[in-house]
Order: sequence, then structure tokens, then C-alpha cells
Amino acid sequence: MTSNIGWELYRSFLGVLREGSLSGAARALGITQPTAGRHVAALEAALGVVLFTRSQVGLLPTEVALALQTHAEAMESTAASLERAASSHGTGVRGVVRVSASEVIGVEVLPPIVARLREAHPALKVELVLTNRVQDLLRREADIAVRMVRPKQEQLVARRIGHIELAFHAHRDYLARHGTPRKLEELAGHAVIGYDQPSAFVRDAVKAANAGSAGSAGKALPGYTRDAFSLRTDSDLAQLALIRAGAGIGICQVGLARRSDALVRLLPRAFSMKLDTWVTMHEDLRHSPRCRAAFDALAGGLQQYVGAPEAAGAQGKMARARTHTTE
Repeated sequence: MTSNIGWELYRSFLGVLREGSLSGAARALGITQPTAGRHVAALEAALGVVLFTRSQVGLLPTEVALALQTHAEAMESTAASLERAASSHGTGVRGVVRVSASEVIGVEVLPPIVARLREAHPALKVELVLTNRVQDLLRREADIAVRMVRPKQEQLVARRIGHIELAFHAHRDYLARHGTPRKLEELAGHAVIGYDQPSAFVRDAVKAANAGSAGSAGKALPGYTRDAFSLRTDSDLAQLALIRAGAGIGICQVGLARRSDALVRLLPRAFSMKLDTWVTMHEDLRHSPRCRAAFDALAGGLQQYVGAPEAAGAQGKMARARTHTTE
């Protein structure tokens, strides 16, 4: 096995792995197809393994290639983090900061916060990664993440924002056509909007909802199971859009629903779920001007959104931000 293998070989390897062909990888990476082919061949020779086999549908990764994927992606994240750090060299808040958030938070809540951040720091460039998958800050997939779960890694700096409350909502037009449920059990007679495939987050959320529902602790939340859903989607944005369109009854953030007089909160005494919200970043970035400015802007804007009081002074808040001390 050859040592000191160049990053560009792994970069082409990831390109082929994701695109399924040399031509697709070449287009995605901005290189020629022969170059992509030479890179993959050179990596196979250096490692002494076969990474891809040809098929009618393209290049198929071998078990070795799939085993190497996470390690190559870690290299990719580190390289991207290095470029972001290098771009911030100089005085003032400048360079690139990469922020990860869920789809709903990224689309519905963060845009005005990011807009104010850019107005205050025009030399700062912001990359928004919208995904419901928790980005790995330790591998530098993102610089800063907005999370609905308390981070446990000691290497992370975190600031607790407060609770984002979820509740059942429906459009007034839907309720005018179908009536208003007065009990959780009555959801069974309505068009309920819910998930398609229960992810780990969904399972934890439903468990928390079951435990927190008045009068139904320890029991299944009536009318909120996959079989009972008339409309199913794993996209939180799609669920919110369906609620706004009057398609049925669904769960959404109370703060978002309050923006529209057309949306009505249902069964407030019977059901409420609160998500603990955190802004986090790697502790190595706490003294980076670009990350510090973005971190404080996101935390402040989100605290306004949830209605949580801010602590006196950003310096004091950052000093209490380690996950094992902040509340």
C-alpha cells in the first residue's frame, strides 16, 4: 500500500461513488472524464484494492469502497473546513461560515436572521445546509448547527435557546368544512397529516408526545399513527404546506402558526410537545471572528423567535456554553 496518497484521488473516488459513473463525477468535480478515471485507477493501485466494478447501470462500488466512504467523507469535510478557515484570514468578520439546520428552521426561521447577519458583516459568506440529519460538527461537516437535541460531545460549545413548542393546527377553511375536534380521539374522523417512514427522531417525538399528552400518559396518541394518516410525508416543510393549504390537521411549530390568522391551534390542553433547542459549534471555532459573529446572531435571533430572554452580554453566554454546564 502506498502512503501519502493525494486528496484529489479520494475526491474523484467520492465523485464516482456519488454519481455512479466517471462522466458524472467529472461533471460534478469540474475535471475531465479521463482525469477522473486516472484518479480512481491510481487510488486502486495505491491501496491495492478494487473499488468499482462495471455494470449495465454504471460503476458499482465494492464492499471495500463502501467501507472507505465515511473516511473519505471525513477527509472532504476537513478539506472544506480548512478552506473556510483560510478564507477568513485577515481582520474583521470575513470568510465563509457553514450552518446546518432542519428544513423548517432553515426555510421559515433563519432567513431574516441570516439577512441581518449579512447586513452587519458584508464580507461574511453563509452556507446553509438544510437537512433533518444531524450534521457532525466533530468531523467539520458544518461550523455551526441548530439542533433540537442537547449535544453530548465535550468538544462542542453549545448555547441553549429554549423550547420550540409543537401543537396540532388546521386551516380555518378545513375546520369550516369538517368541524373542529374537541378530543384527541376525534382525530380519527379527520384528515390527519403525518409522517411516512418513522425515523429515529419521529419515534422519539411520538414517545415524548405520548408521555406528555394530558390524560394519555403511557398510551398511544389517539389518531396519530401512520395507518390513520390521510396524508403522509417525511418532509416537515410539506406537512406545513399541507396544513396551510387546508388539506387536514397536522403538527407544526406554534410560532410559525401564529404568523397566520388562518391557522387555528387545536386541542391545546390535550397535546403539546416542546423541543429543546440549541446552537452548537466545535470549541476550536469559539475564537474565530466569523463563527463567533454567526453563532451570536443565530442564538439571538432564535431566542427572539422562541421568546426566550437573552442573558446579559454575549461574552457571558459563551462562557457558560459548554454542554455540561449550560441550561
